[in-house]
Amino acid sequence: MTIDHELIIVGGGPAGLTAGLYAARAKLDVVLLEKGATGGQVLNTDWVDNYPGFPDGLSGFDLADKMTAQAKRFELEIKQTPIIGMDLKHDIKTLHLEEGGTLTCKTLILATGARPNHIDIPGEAEFAARGVSYCATCDAPFYRGRTVAVIGGGNTAIQEAGHLTKFADKVYVIHRRDELRATKILQEKVFANNKIEFIWDTIPTAITGDNTGVTGIELKNVKTDTASKLAVEGVFVLIGIQPNNEMIPLDQLETENGFIITDKEMLTSVPGVFAAGDLISKNFRQIANAVGEATTACLSAEHYLAHLK
Repeated sequence: MTIDHELIIVGGGPAGLTAGLYAARAKLDVVLLEKGATGGQVLNTDWVDNYPGFPDGLSGFDLADKMTAQAKRFELEIKQTPIIGMDLKHDIKTLHLEEGGTLTCKTLILATGARPNHIDIPGEAEFAARGVSYCATCDAPFYRGRTVAVIGGGNTAIQEAGHLTKFADKVYVIHRRDELRATKILQEKVFANNKIEFIWDTIPTAITGDNTGVTGIELKNVKTDTASKLAVEGVFVLIGIQPNNEMIPLDQLETENGFIITDKEMLTSVPGVFAAGDLISKNFRQIANAVGEATTACLSAEHYLAHLK
């Protein structure tokens, strides 16, 4: 059987680009496949303040551009080729391309990332990265001394609400029910925090703002149908994330809620298949740890290839 590449990397976000950088620098026969522009979710980030090496911060676009340029300096081949399926059952992995045909490889790194769930209301898309955020850990410092709203009632939303109080003066938690889904220990912490106020039985209906960004949020009580408005300068939509796994044969891998399970060397349950970044099952999703995971994944893939020869 003809083998097209030693290594194929699927996904062009920070994890994929880092794996590609390491693989190309090691002179592996590698190609990175990305369905759109490289950068992933970073492209939707207005400003990145917590990535090492940039003391003044930089825009998400600039960080993605620099990562891409660095990988290309080592002649990483990047193809804009959507994938519609994979077969990972055999020693040689096969990827099925949307344009037709297949690509085969000895090793594979999955770095397709994840996407936040949206509430799909007016203003959400318009003010994304201009007051609407999906990561308090990433963006909380930008809201020092301000008033913000958190949408959600699960563990992530409640943990992030607590984190926001380190910076914001006031945090409203808006939840569609009259009780939280978060664990009791997390609930106890936020209920004791005098910076947090809960708005129960309520859903957001619109996010409002102007050329400076978000200025407020419109609400509706689901029990009384009463409409109201709340002045806030930031809205954190924290209602979960979805892995970008549509092209991945989940029945061939060990997963948890659609996220790929790996060991500490980033190996999946299938020999020769590694994963890194937001696609994997883990607690924290930051650019910095995605880059570290991708480094490990590539070095592990290189070690795997060396032992095949």
